[in-house]
Amino acid sequence: MGGLLDGRCRSGRYRKGPRMERPEGGAITMAKCAFLGLGVMGYPMAGHLVKAGHEVTVYNRTAAKAEAWAAQHGGRTAATPRDAAEGVDFVMACVGNDDDLREIASGEEGALAGMADGAVFVDHTTVSALVTRELAEAAAGRGVAWIDAPVSGGQAGAENGQLVVMCGGPQDAYDRAEPVIAAYAKACRRLGDTGAGQLTKMVNQICIAGLVQGLSEGLHFAEKAGLDGRAVVEVIAGGAAGSWQMQNRHGTMLDDEFEHGFAVDWMRKDLGICLATADEVGASLPVTALVDQFYKDVQKMGGGRWDTSSLIQRLRSAG
Repeated sequence: MGGLLDGRCRSGRYRKGPRMERPEGGAITMAKCAFLGLGVMGYPMAGHLVKAGHEVTVYNRTAAKAEAWAAQHGGRTAATPRDAAEGVDFVMACVGNDDDLREIASGEEGALAGMADGAVFVDHTTVSALVTRELAEAAAGRGVAWIDAPVSGGQAGAENGQLVVMCGGPQDAYDRAEPVIAAYAKACRRLGDTGAGQLTKMVNQICIAGLVQGLSEGLHFAEKAGLDGRAVVEVIAGGAAGSWQMQNRHGTMLDDEFEHGFAVDWMRKDLGICLATADEVGASLPVTALVDQFYKDVQKMGGGRWDTSSLIQRLRSAG
């Protein structure tokens, strides 16, 4: 992997920054945080930080959304990522892709330029191994620790504070960040050094792709065979065929409702990262490659903003 997992930040050492302590009452000491990116995920995640008692400054490319967030939650806004990052203990980011992350993290107005020695950057974006290595090394050069921390759970998980967070990075930095991440996570775990979180998210997306295609085919078969799809799922969901996707998406799939969660356009972005990394590490992903092309077909149908369960529409359109 060219250092993805063996890549503890190459400057080697960080000054120990603030650690979240648990006093006798069990509460977590307040931290100063910046949150960069207020999309469908970041907006509620930043709100949970305020609810947990942390001091939060937000930045969003569309300033009006940052102002709306501040009016709702009482935090501060900043004009640039650098301004948001100055004087904070933790910078959290949840943006769209590699280029978006580079834009808010690097350069004269990027967050890294404003972060203090010993601060921690927690990246919740699903991005490539390349940009993770690149920005972790840039952060290390400034004495900043980088935690790659992509999430799973979708919009509902973000709104309910029930995300699963997969982390990679230095142990000490993770230990300091985990109590803060807990504001919007039901589970958070460090899987290894720099890049381990992104690799784990790739595993997550690979598994989901195959599961959703299988569920789509099963429900499509039930429809064609004249079966009651809901009744079928009631019978099989408790057995070996059961999955989160089956429990939570079969009804909306049968009702042709595809506005529930992660969009096809974003899934294709993630699967592209998976397939590129598979080439790098020598992994064979034939099903993932096939499902990626099926999602391409859904995009051609005008379903780029449909959720990932819309694979069933491709089967229906084929007759």
